[in-house]
Amino acid sequence: MKASELLVRCLENEGIDAIYGIPGEENIDVMDALLDSDLEFVLTRHEQAAAFMADVHGRLTGRAGVCLATLGPGACNLVTGVADANMDRAPVVAIVGQADTGRMHKESHQYLDLVQMFQPISKYATQIRRAEIIPEVVRKAFKVAETEKPGLSFLELPEDVAEEEVEDLAPPQGAGADAPLPAAGQGRAGRRGDLDFEAPARDGGQRSDSRRCLRSVAGVHRGAAPARGDHVHGEGRDPVLPYVLPRYGGNGGA
Repeated sequence: MKASELLVRCLENEGIDAIYGIPGEENIDVMDALLDSDLEFVLTRHEQAAAFMADVHGRLTGRAGVCLATLGPGACNLVTGVADANMDRAPVVAIVGQADTGRMHKESHQYLDLVQMFQPISKYATQIRRAEIIPEVVRKAFKVAETEKPGLSFLELPEDVAEEEVEDLAPPQGAGADAPLPAAGQGRAGRRGDLDFEAPARDGGQRSDSRRCLRSVAGVHRGAAPARGDHVHGEGRDPVLPYVLPRYGGNGGA
């Protein structure tokens, strides 16, 4: 199989169901691999929109949202969205196509040192130099992005590496969509802004639905993206996933 196909298999292994982005020449092998995958590719009009969609996906689910772009201007357009995700502690994995490794030493068309550009705004940024390390790198990217404090992992995939033939390697065990969620409050108890923070009850120990939902809206923004299982829920009820777009500084949402 191609390295790009192995990459897609690793993404499936992490339990993601959608990738937001824009195709380009340098990530065309990844796009081809997605055709034979169950993953949904959500085409956006601008890479910044893809980054913000991955950002909100990570905030609301606690699992890393994934965005895809191509080299040069495509990668630069991701910066605002993924920097916002990293500062607001939303788990995101950004994957960007890059020029052939054989022309990186030249002043090649649209080539930028993307790893160096993304390092200040990410928890983990690396270039995939060999196809056989893809499973390990992808697993690390998701683990780092989703571990407290959540943030951005950035992966750069040169087009000649994406075309390499590689053995059918078994990806490391990923989180998976059906992975058990940690108990609410595990490692996060008592932090204001977290969805599991228990304020003193004024209604005989029972908080109203509106109070729970209001706390969930406040918690989505304040530098504490909800961890797995941190969704607001009442006793005997299904989890409630708040759909909000937080304003700057957490001054409300809609």
